[in-house]
Amino acid sequence: QVQLAESGGGSVEAGGSLRLSCVASGDIYTSRYCMGWFRQAPGKEREGVASIARDLSTNYADSVKGRFIISRDNAKNILYLQMNTLKPEDTGTYYCARRISYFCGDGFDASTYDYWGQGTQVTVSS
Repeated sequence: QVQLAESGGGSVEAGGSLRLSCVASGDIYTSRYCMGWFRQAPGKEREGVASIARDLSTNYADSVKGRFIISRDNAKNILYLQMNTLKPEDTGTYYCARRISYFCGDGFDASTYDYWGQGTQVTVSS
């Protein structure tokens, strides 16, 4: 059974930075799969933020391009999200997830991700 555990959330002022981590366990082949970060703000639908494939190719939502960087350490099965120049609209619960495929594709269809972490809260104040 795959388990994903996020950490690194917190409260920061606008313009600040945070680095989220997601440790994957329970499946030695997780490093082969596309991994993604999603977020959900209160009263809003969950949205994709960034994804990274096994070959380290990446996709980003337009709202975070140039500010967020997704990366992964395949040897340690850890996924990262470096968030810079944070804005109040980045506030939400951030989830890491493993896709059902090795490939990420162009979008962020949450229904194609089958394992999810419990989430970590990010709050950005103005």
